[in-house]
Amino acid sequence: MKISIPYKLLVLLALAFSLTCAPSSFGQKIKWNKVRVLVYTKNGKGYVHDNIASSVKAIQELGQQNGFAVDSTSNPAKFTDENLKQYDALIFSNTNNDVFDTDDQRVALMRYIQAGGNFVGLHSASGTERKWRWFKNMLGGTFFWHEPGQAFSVQVLDPKNPSLAHLPATWKREKDEFYFVKEMAVNLTVLAVNDHKTIQKPEGKALDTFGTVFPSVWWHTYDGGRAFYSSLGHQKEDYEREDLRKHILGAIEWAIGPQKSRNYSKAYAKTPNDPVRTN
Repeated sequence: MKISIPYKLLVLLALAFSLTCAPSSFGQKIKWNKVRVLVYTKNGKGYVHDNIASSVKAIQELGQQNGFAVDSTSNPAKFTDENLKQYDALIFSNTNNDVFDTDDQRVALMRYIQAGGNFVGLHSASGTERKWRWFKNMLGGTFFWHEPGQAFSVQVLDPKNPSLAHLPATWKREKDEFYFVKEMAVNLTVLAVNDHKTIQKPEGKALDTFGTVFPSVWWHTYDGGRAFYSSLGHQKEDYEREDLRKHILGAIEWAIGPQKSRNYSKAYAKTPNDPVRTN
């Protein structure tokens, strides 16, 4: 006996199936219960942000809410092949200046990325390891200067990216630091820009490289891995707010990308200055 199913019912069944199998907003399903991240907070000599404890707490609570594991450390001795291979992403939260004690630790970070590891840099992470070319290239640039902390607007360029999808087209920052970054990589995918026209008390002449805006959130692939950076989040109170927390969660999601294990057969670095392989 042939059963006829109405067309509308077929459409509803298809839609229901697509929703139960829906991938994340960039086309991949993140199994959060299989994710482990390491939050790194080491600072060298120089300015140390008072937001670090708040940022760690925020990421730990995001882990609890979404089912992923979060470890945190300021100990560079944790940077070994054996330890790093367990992490789906390394989050440098407001690190600054020189954050490693030895070249072996730097090489361990290189090898992690080369093995397909993923990186998220938050705010002053762009001021990290300013003399190390590989790190600057991996992050996408290095800190130059910032305007005094104040209100300004961020223009969202990619509203579909999970780090920005929850935000309006113009993200108004009540108080933050408008960062300028130099030595920027040429293959960055810029996701959001700070609008210098909204600065009320400029400290100096704005860089006109990008007209009246400057990149503040971006990502790219580098040396086998994925790197995401956001210059936003100076105030410790920011990390208690839903908009920045969702921004960080989306950054982690995007950095992890197609979820996979690290493949150390592809890691080749032996010194921090080894040239990057392009094939």
